[in-house]
Amino acid sequence: MPPTETSTALPPPEPVTIGIVSVSDRASRGAYEDKGLPALKDWLGRALHNPIAFHERLVPDEPEQVVRALTELVDGLGCALVLTTGGTGPAPRDITPEATLAVADRELPGFGEQMRQISLRFVPTAILSRQTAVVRGKCLIINLPGQPKSIAETLEGLKGEDGASLVPGIFAAVPYCIDLIGGPYLETRDSVCKAFRPKAAVRHVRAG
Repeated sequence: MPPTETSTALPPPEPVTIGIVSVSDRASRGAYEDKGLPALKDWLGRALHNPIAFHERLVPDEPEQVVRALTELVDGLGCALVLTTGGTGPAPRDITPEATLAVADRELPGFGEQMRQISLRFVPTAILSRQTAVVRGKCLIINLPGQPKSIAETLEGLKGEDGASLVPGIFAAVPYCIDLIGGPYLETRDSVCKAFRPKAAVRHVRAG
């Protein structure tokens, strides 16, 4: 889409550093190709106007390794947002929520509640998911499901045939959350996911 007069007058979007973590025993040892990391990069690249510096981690379902990855991404690399995929079920090796809570300053349980509401539209076993979100310093960390289709549905939400929103996705709340904890100003593409901010928190509106 060619830039409009309004969009060309706006300051460029802030760069953002995002960590993406896939937690999987089998993928980490090469038993199959990881699909979570490419799915996250693809969706975020379509959803955000901001230039993104990605830092990727592929780790097994080991608490110490997940904690180390999250800590490095936040404290060492300055990520404003970290998204994990995988390891959130009730099986003994599903330890992503525990590792996430271990690095947390504060928990944001509303993200997990909404993720389960989205998944319940498809399968009753969505209640088995233990996904959550936390704040560490100035970074938001969110646990996501493992399948690419579920990742997109969770972030983007569900729409009817007429394009109207049926269930809001969680990413609509992410930019304002990052504002509140002192991170960069994320600008979304409305065609993918329209961010919600109170009017007083909106700096400008970018086309597209």
